[in-house]
Amino acid sequence: MSSAENPATPLPEVGTAYGLGIGPGEPDLITLKAYNILQKADVIAYPALEDGVSLARQIVDPHIPEGRIEIAIRIEMGKPADPVYDAAAIEIGKHLADGKTVAVLCEGDPFFYGSFMYLFGRLAETGYPVKTVPGVSSMMACAAQLGAPLAAKNDVLQVIPGPLDADRLREQLAKTDAAAIIKLGRHFAKVRGVINELGLTDRARYIERATLETQKMVPLGELPSDAKAPYFSMILIHRRGDAWR
Repeated sequence: MSSAENPATPLPEVGTAYGLGIGPGEPDLITLKAYNILQKADVIAYPALEDGVSLARQIVDPHIPEGRIEIAIRIEMGKPADPVYDAAAIEIGKHLADGKTVAVLCEGDPFFYGSFMYLFGRLAETGYPVKTVPGVSSMMACAAQLGAPLAAKNDVLQVIPGPLDADRLREQLAKTDAAAIIKLGRHFAKVRGVINELGLTDRARYIERATLETQKMVPLGELPSDAKAPYFSMILIHRRGDAWR
């Protein structure tokens, strides 16, 4: 019998995983592209605390149609996240193998310190189709809310993680034109101390939970000396004070 008379069994079609950047918090800041994919997705996955709600899920709650399969990727703070992402990639892979479309939610932008990149690497290595939809990053949202352009002309803008040690922070800030310091949380006092040492306090703006109802923003120097900062907070600094000067 010829191959034409006995065709090979066609391979099943697999689904596509989309990493959706859903913005910093305000539901209306999701892009049209991410919204449209969310409406058509069979499965919606999102990061969540081990025993708490998911901020990513809350952001898009008004946009999620009924009847979708949901996967909560629960991360336990202080413990290695690799096993969690390994398990999530396997679970998502099963849906992709069944031909389903999976939307993975990521606060801000997926490839700007976004959690989705860890799933992207795992899924891409297995050969499943994976696409990324950019979103409004927290840095852009903070600048807009503060009315503080990040950089202009030939400025060099640095993104500096708060967990860096004080010496590295001092080294980076001492030579920068403009900086966005992220991931403050328990590192806030250290970061604030370095900014004070460098004489940049009057050029620094503080904001937390940008675009949310609980948003707070203030010049850094006006915060009480014992002020605390949540993880979702940021300090923007420009050496000229305002980028347009």
